[in-house]
Amino acid sequence: FNGNLQVSLTPMGTIAERLRAAGAGIPAFYTPTGCGTIYAQGGIPLQFKKDGSHDVELYSEALETRVFDGIEYVMEQALKPDLSLVKAAVADTRGNLVFSGTAQNSNPDVAMAGQVCLAEAEEIVPAGELTPDQIHLPGVFVHKVIQAEQNTKPIERLKLQPTDSEEQVIQGPRARIARRAAKEFKDGMYVNLGIGLPTLTSNFIPDGVHIELQAENGLMGIGPYPATAEEASADYINAGKETITAIPGASAFRSSTSFGMIRGSHIDLTILGGLQCSADGDLASWIIPGKMIKGMGGAMDLVGAPGSRVIVTMDHTARDGTPKILPKCTLPLTGHNVVDRIITDMAVFDCDKEKGLTLIEIA
Repeated sequence: FNGNLQVSLTPMGTIAERLRAAGAGIPAFYTPTGCGTIYAQGGIPLQFKKDGSHDVELYSEALETRVFDGIEYVMEQALKPDLSLVKAAVADTRGNLVFSGTAQNSNPDVAMAGQVCLAEAEEIVPAGELTPDQIHLPGVFVHKVIQAEQNTKPIERLKLQPTDSEEQVIQGPRARIARRAAKEFKDGMYVNLGIGLPTLTSNFIPDGVHIELQAENGLMGIGPYPATAEEASADYINAGKETITAIPGASAFRSSTSFGMIRGSHIDLTILGGLQCSADGDLASWIIPGKMIKGMGGAMDLVGAPGSRVIVTMDHTARDGTPKILPKCTLPLTGHNVVDRIITDMAVFDCDKEKGLTLIEIA
C-alpha cells in the first residue's frame, strides 16, 4: 500500500486468453467477460498514493466495447511478458514439456507468451524418450530447460473424504439450499460449482443423474476428495486449492482451454455464491469497498458466457439482517443481467432482465 506497485486486476480466463493470444501472434480479441461491470467501465484501484494514506492514486480506464449479434463484448489486448517462468513435470533436451494433472494450469499459456521462456522441470530426459503425443508444449516456445533441485510440492489445502466416524449429516439452512440446488442437475450436464456452498450440492445429486464437474484450473471430471493423505496430490486440486481425484474418463488441460469451454458456452450450468443479486439478474460477488481486494478469479468468465445457465445460491439476508436480493446491487458487479435463478434458504426466484423477479418456490 506504499504506492510503489501498480496492480491490474483481471478475470482469470481473460488473463489466460491474453497470454495465449500473445503466443499466437494475435494483438487483441473480444470477450463477453466483465461487460457491464466496473472492470469494463473503469474505476478499479490500480495504485495507491505514496504518502501512506491508502488513498487511490490511479484507477483503471474503461475498455473498448463492441456489439456482435446483439451481445456486448470488451476488447482485450494480448499480454506479452518479457520473461516467462514455468514448471513442468518432465522436459526433454529439445525443450518439449509435459505437465501433470491440474499443474498444467496456465503454464503452457505463460510459456507461449514470453519473449524468453525458462522452464524448470522435475525430470529431464533425452530427446526421443517422450513420444510426440505425450508432449503438452512443444520446445519451440522454450528457450532454456533447468533441472529442478527442489521438487517437494506442498499441499495448500488437504481435503480428504470423511471417515465413517467423521461422517456428518449436512443440516440447517445451507443444507436446504444445497439440496434444492441439486435438483437443477440434469443427466449428462457439464457443471461448474463455485467454492463453498455450491460445492455442497454435489452431495445431493439425484439418483439416476450423472454429471461431469469442471474445475476452471484445468480438469473435466472431478471425482471425490482423496480417501487418504497418501492418495492426495498437489498436482490434482480444484479452483479452491483443495485436493481432489479424477473420475475415469477425466481430462486435464491448460487454462486457456478451460476458459474456452466456459466462454464458448460448453458448460451447461454454473452454480456459485453471491453477496448481492438484483431483480434483473445482476450479481455482485467479488469485492466489498474498503475491504481487501483478492480479485475476481474466474467468476466473471463463468457468469459472462452467453447462453450458459447461472444459478446463485446464498443466504436470503446478510448477517446484519439486510436483504441480499435488491432492486439494484449496491456492490460492484461480477456480471450484468447474468443470473437465471436465485436459491436461498427462504425461497427460489427466477430473474428476468425485463420482467424482474418471479417467485417460484417458498422453502
